[in-house]
Amino acid sequence: MQYLLLIYGNEAYFGKLSKTEQGKVAEEYGAYTKSIADSGHLRGGNELDVTSKAITVRLRDGKKLVTDGPFAETKEQLGGYYLVEAKNRDEALALAARIPSARWGAIEVRPIIPHEMP
Repeated sequence: MQYLLLIYGNEAYFGKLSKTEQGKVAEEYGAYTKSIADSGHLRGGNELDVTSKAITVRLRDGKKLVTDGPFAETKEQLGGYYLVEAKNRDEALALAARIPSARWGAIEVRPIIPHEMP
């Protein structure tokens, strides 16, 4: 079964780290990504750009409304994701707990509902 591991954190937190600390976090992410790729769990994933570059689109009464910024303002922003293959929920939770930013942010674990694509 596939799960989406959504990585949330405060964007300002990472910016307050020293360059050395940022480098260490980047190395941890690289090691984590390699480990889940090597184990066969990784199906995809990416870091997302900052929320100041987000654009939200809504359709109301047949009119497209475009606004700058994320869908909702929150203390923690969606910063990236991993798509993983796991035997069950417990294995997906164990993979999520190893994501480096789980120490200062939050990881949301969501099962994927597969649909046929045209």
